[in-house]
Amino acid sequence: FSFISAISLGEVIVMGYIASGVKPALWLSLLHGFLFLIADSGTESPQEHSTMDVSSRHFRAEFLQEWQGSPDAPYFDPSTPRNITGLVGHPVRLLCRVKNLQNRTVSWVRHRDIHLLTVGRYTYTSDQRFEAQHKPRSEEWALRIRSPQRRDSGQYECQISTTPPIGHAVFLNIVEPETIISSGPELFIQAGSTINLTCTVRHTPEPPSSITWTHGEQVINFDSARGGISLVTEKGLKSTSRLLVQRATGSDAGVYTCGPNNAPSAATRVHVLSGEHPAAMQQGCAKSTLDKTASILCCLLTIYVLRKPSFNNLQFGT
Repeated sequence: FSFISAISLGEVIVMGYIASGVKPALWLSLLHGFLFLIADSGTESPQEHSTMDVSSRHFRAEFLQEWQGSPDAPYFDPSTPRNITGLVGHPVRLLCRVKNLQNRTVSWVRHRDIHLLTVGRYTYTSDQRFEAQHKPRSEEWALRIRSPQRRDSGQYECQISTTPPIGHAVFLNIVEPETIISSGPELFIQAGSTINLTCTVRHTPEPPSSITWTHGEQVINFDSARGGISLVTEKGLKSTSRLLVQRATGSDAGVYTCGPNNAPSAATRVHVLSGEHPAAMQQGCAKSTLDKTASILCCLLTIYVLRKPSFNNLQFGT
């Protein structure tokens, strides 16, 4: 596979893209890189290699000098955000801003599978959720994703078709609304104390308009005859709702559910223990700890006995 063949193949590729109506600037950059590899492949005869080595060095030097020495070389605006967080199902926009683009081409590539998504104002993927966005005479080149999913998270790169190409990496994190009760799946309290449950709602497109607490199947009534029930709610990018039930009794035990109107619900089971139960729990924990300690000691003793040399294998000096 000769150097001339490589050039001919490259010309065929470029002419094919020209015939299809696509600007070949990006593919020319790829062709330049391809020629570098061919020039250094070492598969030619010594005479051919010597001639090609001089040509390839001159070829590389010419283009690198044009790239590195040009005061009008294109570059990315460093103030463009590199980390973008989006919500599942809500459109998200990745942006890069290019200075001194001239006749170069801007493209977007998905990093995980090196998938070319856009070139200029054209979209090159069958996934119709992706769309190239650019206004004439604007420095901004955007990749818009409609209805993004968690699987769309990862690194994307905005590339300029220089030689070699240069890129601006953007990391996309797609999240979905979630609700968390800080006490975890279960909460143990002593009778007469206060049940204190904090529910946190985050990653919602807007703060929840309502957060409903239920005990079992019943919505908690803060004006009930029982009394001693209060709720404190703070709304924002991360909304919290704090439920307080004073002087807990056995009837207050059960499953408590926090249900925001725009996020999944979360639940926790509350156990109200009478006076002897905490002692029983401590005794059970102590017994469990003793059992584990005994097991460890037994294992250590067994290892010691097995590794201890027998009298038959001992050698005594004379």
